[in-house]
Amino acid sequence: MFDHAYGSYMKYAYPADELMPLSCRGRVRGLEPNRGDIDDSLGKFSLTLIDTLDTLVVLNKLDEFEDAVRRTLRDVRLDNDVVVSVFETNIRVLGGLLGAHTMADMLRQRGERMQWYRDELLHMAKELGHRLLPAFNTTSGLPYPRVNLRYGVLNPLSRTGTESDTCTACAGTMILEFAALSRLSGEAVFEENARKALDVLWEKRQRGSDLVGTVINIHNGDWVRRDSGVGAGIDSYYEYLMKAYVLLGDNVYLERFNTHYRAIMKYISQPPLLLNVHMHNPTVSVRSWMDSLLAFFPGLQVLRGDLKPAIETHEMLYQVTKQHKFLPEAFTTEFRVHWGQHPLRPEFAESTYYLYKATGDPYYLRVGQSIVEKLNAHARVPCGFAAVQDVRTGAHEDRMDSFFLAEMFKYLYLLFSEKNQLHFDIDDYIFTTEAHLLPVSLSTSQPPCRGNNTVRLSQLPTEDLFTYSCPSTQTLFPNNPSFAKTIRDSYKYLTGVGRAFHASPVRFPLCVTDESVCVCRGVELPLHDHGMEPVEFLRSMGISLTPLSVYRVKLVAEVTQTTEEEEVEPLLVQLISPPFLGRTVLTAGPAKFGMDLTKQEHGVTSSQGSIVKTSPYTACGPIENAEELSGHIALALRGDCMFAAKARRLQEAGAIGVIFIDHREGSNSAETPLFQMVGDGGSTADITIPLVFLFSQEGALLTSALEDHSNVDVLMLPKERRLGKTTGKRGGLCRARSLVTLLPTGDQGSINASIILFSHLPVSLAVSSPTLKFVLEKGEVVLEEEEYKQQGDSCLTPGDEHMPCSYGQTAASPPSHSPNDLNTEP
Repeated sequence: MFDHAYGSYMKYAYPADELMPLSCRGRVRGLEPNRGDIDDSLGKFSLTLIDTLDTLVVLNKLDEFEDAVRRTLRDVRLDNDVVVSVFETNIRVLGGLLGAHTMADMLRQRGERMQWYRDELLHMAKELGHRLLPAFNTTSGLPYPRVNLRYGVLNPLSRTGTESDTCTACAGTMILEFAALSRLSGEAVFEENARKALDVLWEKRQRGSDLVGTVINIHNGDWVRRDSGVGAGIDSYYEYLMKAYVLLGDNVYLERFNTHYRAIMKYISQPPLLLNVHMHNPTVSVRSWMDSLLAFFPGLQVLRGDLKPAIETHEMLYQVTKQHKFLPEAFTTEFRVHWGQHPLRPEFAESTYYLYKATGDPYYLRVGQSIVEKLNAHARVPCGFAAVQDVRTGAHEDRMDSFFLAEMFKYLYLLFSEKNQLHFDIDDYIFTTEAHLLPVSLSTSQPPCRGNNTVRLSQLPTEDLFTYSCPSTQTLFPNNPSFAKTIRDSYKYLTGVGRAFHASPVRFPLCVTDESVCVCRGVELPLHDHGMEPVEFLRSMGISLTPLSVYRVKLVAEVTQTTEEEEVEPLLVQLISPPFLGRTVLTAGPAKFGMDLTKQEHGVTSSQGSIVKTSPYTACGPIENAEELSGHIALALRGDCMFAAKARRLQEAGAIGVIFIDHREGSNSAETPLFQMVGDGGSTADITIPLVFLFSQEGALLTSALEDHSNVDVLMLPKERRLGKTTGKRGGLCRARSLVTLLPTGDQGSINASIILFSHLPVSLAVSSPTLKFVLEKGEVVLEEEEYKQQGDSCLTPGDEHMPCSYGQTAASPPSHSPNDLNTEP
């Protein structure tokens, strides 16, 4: 994969800054349409080549590295009349030059390669450092966001210097590169300026919450945007405080980081979520979505030694990638897409690497495997890898950012490599935010620069176990290799993807008394697939059980017929024209508006013979084939606009029904819970045609049938009225609604917990309720089940002899599972 990406850049783009993988040519600033701030990374200095240099050494491509260093020295100029981002140029170009110098110096000292090298990359880094220094010429010490490589900031020819604001990360992500440059070159000015910027940010923190905002005025230090989080705009500021301590050995950086970290965990971290709050009123969330850049934070928590929240947040992110293939640029707290772009960001792979190295859990190798497979399946193009314009549609964007080569392949290669397979000891280096390698020996081999003494913080709270030490897996979870799994399992089906229908978790209110305050919150217990005893599972959630008395829990299950409000009732799309003749049956979801198919005795079929694909397929614009659609059932793709808007257009075009098909590739009714399509917030009384929803795999069967047979008739109807169904037993999905009462010995009080149970149970059990007893006695849980008698009819199952075919399959297909096999999911 790396060879394909790097080879494509060198073949089609070099010496341009970036490759345009769809156009198969280089992106040269000024020759392509302006993309705004994104183009501030481009300085006509062969950005991708420099950003990739130390990746070549990590991947043991030493011939290519030596060739690339020679090209850099021969071709790259740093005095171009171009306005660039100070932040991006620092982490990508200055960091790239320093990382490459570190690798070249290491190879030279071994006497194997690079014997001709005379610190030329370090000299280039020093030149670039001096070209970035004018940005720090402000009254506050916070740098300008942009600088002209040739003319600086205030020169009349610079075309910059009028900005008044910068982001916190932009000002606070200079210390690693600038301090390394100072200690390698002996010029203290770089480290001094980067440290001063950090000092300003620290002084400007909100003293009540110890949080910082997102955007700050570079002249007076006033906050311009006061929202605080760990994602875009702030992210690497926290990262660099922690890593500056590791690289430079200065406790002040660690003390500042720990102060911020306590605030983050108090206000921003709501496991598994990381939410933005107002820095002056941190109990108030300022938005209902998260951005993908926060995916680096679990990796930083691993360095901090705080594994539990790292595992929780990483698992949440993994569930989002399973739902959308990649992390959307932003997604809501309900895990829906907020911004659909994915520019091949590496932060999720970075955290996956750190968690695997910390836990040794092969689960994280499987996560890495999924990243590799999705990149190859959905981002690989003939001339490299292309960013995803929208994860909902899979459309590509003509860009391959340099960080894809600098970070993604580095973290993935290291994830799957053993230490003895690497050309050097990776533990001797620390990663910058761009994954460039800087030697930790700088803290001891090179003296700190003059004037960098800072006052230690006073009156710090009592520190925890890992304040000044690296995390130890033996201390974190001694003799418990399943530590990470027990944490992950609570979030296994967080987004709904892959949830087994019968495995719905039990949610109940848990009241905890802390001195005089009683706090109640919803606690979700996934009572399945955790392989733990109930008491052990509760302890893993942080719930302490003290055997002061015997608690008896009696569960009385009242079984009733499912109602529409309680459960989504499946509908069917049955193909009835030759050669299908009713044998192909597809499970469909209903809508909360339009015709109610459950009240139509014979369902709905096309009056003129066949289904018709809508043009445009999304039905989000004027319908172009209205005459062809009239009197037919329309096929339309989900996405781009609301279901109700599509339905209105197609109803006006004369369609007598609509089958919507999910645009998320690979979704299917066997693994994804059905849902009801909802309207657009207004009245939907005007929509009278029937509407059903098919997941992607079922929809592919239908569209394939339409391609193979020009005329395909379908019948839209409720599941129990399927055409050709043998009469006899009447079946249905039953639901148990229960009330649990916890009665302490002595009747000192009770706690009521509403529990929902799902099961394939006979309808007739509504008059004969089973009783379940849970008895908790001094650390043990005993489950007793009272036998009940089945009376009358029983529910149909996919293996029932009265059901000739299972839903979503043809009659010739075998049942997907045995209803009596407890190890399979329905």
